[in-house]
Amino acid sequence: GNTASCSAQGFFWAFGGAGELFYQMAISLNILLLIVFGWKQETFRKKVEKPLHIIIIALALTMAVIPLAFQTYNPHCGNCYPEVMYDACTNKKEGNLCIVRGNETVNYMFSIINGALFYIALIFCTVAMLWVYLHVRKQEVKMQRYNFRQHNAENHKESKRIRKVLFLYTLSLYFTYT
Repeated sequence: GNTASCSAQGFFWAFGGAGELFYQMAISLNILLLIVFGWKQETFRKKVEKPLHIIIIALALTMAVIPLAFQTYNPHCGNCYPEVMYDACTNKKEGNLCIVRGNETVNYMFSIINGALFYIALIFCTVAMLWVYLHVRKQEVKMQRYNFRQHNAENHKESKRIRKVLFLYTLSLYFTYT
């Protein structure tokens, strides 16, 4: 490829990566509000969904455009990331490197922001799904008092099912980004 195709690849990589993390948090928030706080899907749609889409797209777009504006998308190990491209200087002593393309500050800030976003998403999604599971489990234990048949085979069947679903949902985030 060339510089333009590398910049395009880097832009879509940054836009998609940030957008995916933001949407993963939005889905976790939706599940949390529906199950733990008893919201209706219609309430979520009216109050939260549209502003959430706008915020997510704006943030992801901002995170992708800034490195593009500073020409910081450069090839690195077969892909194009926000990286500074160095080469030997022509006007300095032999052995010194100069920046050919990119911006060190943008590269540094992008790394910090992406790292923070990654850990915030991981923690938020994990805590939200754990909270949902504990809420379902608590409800199930509470309802067990009213089960006069006391079938042990049915004991905590729903919370175990929910635990598996939430675990797999959260695990997909971990496998994607670690």
